[in-house]
Amino acid sequence: MKKIVPCLWFEKEGEEAARFYVSIFPNSRIVDVSSYSEAGPRQDEEVTTVSFELNGQEFMALNGGPQFTFNEAISFQVFCDDQEELDRYWSALLEGGQEIDCGWLKDRYGLAWQIIPTRLIELLKDPDPGRSRRTMQAMLEMKKLEIAELEAAADAA
Repeated sequence: MKKIVPCLWFEKEGEEAARFYVSIFPNSRIVDVSSYSEAGPRQDEEVTTVSFELNGQEFMALNGGPQFTFNEAISFQVFCDDQEELDRYWSALLEGGQEIDCGWLKDRYGLAWQIIPTRLIELLKDPDPGRSRRTMQAMLEMKKLEIAELEAAADAA
């Protein structure tokens, strides 16, 4: 089976978005940029698609027009080992975008991201249901997730 490659539909800023994402994630690159030909449906030489990789994962950006926009029904999860890494991704992806809730944000292109500390997963899977519940309650009150606050909530009695 061939790889599954997410195709992201943009009005006309696919190349700009791909370059933005590549600048944020390690092991990332633009692979190929294709343009429309005189056959259309857009102007000759206007960028059609951009193949790119984010941390080795393949993506395609398609400049398809204004018919479709992103919503939170699809999001990308970024798992972070510590607060410094989480803060870095949060700040970079949020630039020009908007905070949502519970570690979610929309970037400047409207694409939804979940910036998640791996520690959150550990706390939510804690065998003590009280610790797990308190962690969940704390998370539900946050925009950007703060590991120390999640741990403090878990430890509160």
